[in-house]
Amino acid sequence: MNPVVEVVDNSFIFIIAISALLLAGITAAMIYFVFRYSEKNNPKPDQSITGNTTLEVVWTVIPLLLVLAMFFYGYIGFKDIRNIPPDAMVVKVTGRMWAWSFEYENKRKSDTLLYLPVGRNVKFELSSADVIHSFYVPAFRVKEDCVPNRTNYMWFHTSQEGTYDVLCAEYCGMNHSFMLGKVIVLPEKDFLEWVKVPDTLKTDTTKTSTISPGVVAPMTGEIKADTSKTNGSKKDTIKANTKDTLQRREKK
Repeated sequence: MNPVVEVVDNSFIFIIAISALLLAGITAAMIYFVFRYSEKNNPKPDQSITGNTTLEVVWTVIPLLLVLAMFFYGYIGFKDIRNIPPDAMVVKVTGRMWAWSFEYENKRKSDTLLYLPVGRNVKFELSSADVIHSFYVPAFRVKEDCVPNRTNYMWFHTSQEGTYDVLCAEYCGMNHSFMLGKVIVLPEKDFLEWVKVPDTLKTDTTKTSTISPGVVAPMTGEIKADTSKTNGSKKDTIKANTKDTLQRREKK
């Protein structure tokens, strides 16, 4: 199993279990006090209840221990996530408005589709060509920001073949929701055959984006200009409406 997935899932389960236990205990205590000390059962208020030092210590120490346990468990997982295995293969990830591009150790590149071999530790060196993006692969429980002029890193283990979603988890502009990709985990043999040959799987860069003219094509990251109009033509010139002018003629 992917160690990163395991540690993140276990941390969530641990926190949810503690939260459920506290919810059940507090709810049971509330229901008990509602009936035990209701006006019907106690028409005359009991004035004999005083402070209890032992109880105050208990409800201070127990929450403190629970919070420390959650912190310790989360910190152990954080160390595992940040410690890159020495045998990890390196892939450079670049985010741009609005597409992902990937560069492998032999300088092979691909857009949108990230090809990886199964059963390998993979280190990602993350950067951005423009604004802040966030490289997020939900299936592997990892997310890290891509910051301009800075290289971040993260890693995960490709424990199972398949196709997994890649998202941008940081709002990065108008077409943020189109900044999608795929992680394709292949058998080792298939990956080696793909990575050593010319980029036959590269997206056709002759196709323009279908989102809107003048924006980045989600699959290639290239800026596509709208060539359907000629500069200086009647279609592109905006004529002022004489009825909307603010000039006033002085009356003679």
